[in-house]
Amino acid sequence: MTKSAVTCCMALIALAGVAVAAQSGEELPALYPANEDRSAADVIAAAYEAAGGDAWLRPQTLSMSGYGVFYRNGKASTYDDYRMLRVYAAQKDDAHVADGKVRIEAKKDGEQVFLIAFDGETTYDAQGPLDDQTANARWASNFGFGAIRHALDDGWTQKRLPDDMIDGRPAYLVELTDPVGGVTRFGIDQETAHVLYVGFDTARGWHERRYSEFFSKPGVDWVQPGRVRLFYDGVKQNEVIWTDFELNKPLAEDLFVVEKQ
Repeated sequence: MTKSAVTCCMALIALAGVAVAAQSGEELPALYPANEDRSAADVIAAAYEAAGGDAWLRPQTLSMSGYGVFYRNGKASTYDDYRMLRVYAAQKDDAHVADGKVRIEAKKDGEQVFLIAFDGETTYDAQGPLDDQTANARWASNFGFGAIRHALDDGWTQKRLPDDMIDGRPAYLVELTDPVGGVTRFGIDQETAHVLYVGFDTARGWHERRYSEFFSKPGVDWVQPGRVRLFYDGVKQNEVIWTDFELNKPLAEDLFVVEKQ
């Protein structure tokens, strides 16, 4: 047998070994459940610790700043100044209704592109209070991640779903049901316990967010995802790149009330 034939045979044997391993699942992370004795509550508790513990679990306010890229008709538009301010409610019974206070604002080249705010009762845009307050339903797509902070509260239930790969990372999948029956699903990194994924149903379709590029700041017990990708029915709509945050900074009431022009 020639040297080249021997080399070829060895390569085929190696490939056969890989095929056998693949068939048995040895080289396929998340094919089978990891740590089957870990409950959904255990996974969630680990996520709390990894994100910052008590400070992350029950924040008072959060200010985030960065930029956003929005995709429409095959084109990408960059909003170079993108900000979100949050005042958190102490309790949450419905994961997908507006609560607390929020203001989201985007600018491009110094000009305001959009503004939406909620003061706890009323929704505003750049022109002031919206005449039709059924628009509060719009917030269903913005409220959902916070469900995980209340996942172990009274009235909430949790269960593990099949493990999966999220952006190449083996992840635990857990499903939370809030006290009014709403369902929210989370993906938790099996190695770091970072929250990589949230998914829930909205009027616009199945909404997913994928989180990555986590960072923190000295002296602050908070781990912030620096990149958030948002999808509806599997199609990416926009990305937000957070470059800075401030935790529990006092926020003036008038930031969440927009006067009619």
